[in-house]
Amino acid sequence: MSSIREIRRHIRSVRNISKVTRAMQMVAASKMRRAQDQVVATRPYAQKAWELLTHLAALAVRTEQEEHPLLAVRPVNAVGLVVITSDKGLCGGYNHNLLRVVTEYMQAQEKPVKVITVGRKGRDFMLRIRANLVAEFTGVPALPTLLDVLPIARTVLDDYLAGVYDEVLLAYTDFVNTLVQRPVIRRLLPLRVAGDLTEQAVSEYVAGGPQVRIPEYIYEPDPQAVLAQIVPRFTELQIYQAILESIASEHSARMVAMRNATDNANELLDQLTLSFNRARQTAITKEILDIVGGAEALAKSAQR
Repeated sequence: MSSIREIRRHIRSVRNISKVTRAMQMVAASKMRRAQDQVVATRPYAQKAWELLTHLAALAVRTEQEEHPLLAVRPVNAVGLVVITSDKGLCGGYNHNLLRVVTEYMQAQEKPVKVITVGRKGRDFMLRIRANLVAEFTGVPALPTLLDVLPIARTVLDDYLAGVYDEVLLAYTDFVNTLVQRPVIRRLLPLRVAGDLTEQAVSEYVAGGPQVRIPEYIYEPDPQAVLAQIVPRFTELQIYQAILESIASEHSARMVAMRNATDNANELLDQLTLSFNRARQTAITKEILDIVGGAEALAKSAQR
């Protein structure tokens, strides 16, 4: 059995760890609420932009105009994969679950996969498995704006238009609720404005929105010029939304992980306190026995 001093030192260490994990849990909960508010706030804008994009694409088909490059489907010779992870750890299985799904997808692909990572954890993992890493971005703010995402979006758009890859997918963690975060891989480019949207990155917050009748707009200078501006902006919005979903999922996963760590520390404190009390009682009993034995020895020597 450990000594009383060792148990007391262990109790002090576990209590300090419990205070740290408790503080991290509260910080993560606060950040999660702000990130969740951002996720919800962007969805009405995304819905309206999707309605406008759908109307413009349908108008271009009716007038037999040339299809926008970001809407055109072409033979896939290479796949671009944008992987969104966190910069920091201590968030449970958040990064592991997403990277497992990404690894399974990459192993199942026959076409070459070129990876763009957002976050240090994803970058380090791709370097370890020697993936074809073409770009990496780190240091995304906890509450990012669209300007923070523009370098990522411009890299993806420029490479896609240059033919570096013929299809772009987004791998991120979809925020469902505080306890459920779902790793998903969905198509980013080319944009699909008709048919089944379940594979499109936009589907979670656009396809599920209210269905309204789209009015007949009058565009200036012309629909093709407006479409040329809307499609890249909407692509940027999809990446921005995916990053917001990932940040909300990260903070939620970290909050749950820190809460579990705090609970485990409290359970360990109870066990250590019980061991400490037993060790102290054992020491006291030994001291009493020593005193009684000494008293008996003195009494025998006095009788002689």
